[in-house]
Amino acid sequence: MAERKFRPPLTLSEEIARVQLPVGNETYGIVEQRLGYSKMYVRCLDNKIRLGRIPGKYARRLWIREGDLVLLKPWPVQADEKCDLIYRYSNAQWDWLVKKSKVPADFR
Repeated sequence: MAERKFRPPLTLSEEIARVQLPVGNETYGIVEQRLGYSKMYVRCLDNKIRLGRIPGKYARRLWIREGDLVLLKPWPVQADEKCDLIYRYSNAQWDWLVKKSKVPADFR
């Protein structure tokens, strides 16, 4: 029988070098439901549910699952309904944002 190699668990103490903060009309959101074709429903910090999409230049770099905290930019037209997803935060970055009062603690 082949011996399986042990893979150590991921550490919870990730290094936080820089955290991308919203600029202009960008805001935070949590992915509610994936729809396919790089589209998903996102519950935003302003309690609106928008249809979000991953733009082509981020499509291969940005892997998003349900429940992830993301940085999004509402469209200039239909700003209350649609948005582009720009960045996904790790759990350590999310904790840092909560600790610095950038995101409410009950937003999870």
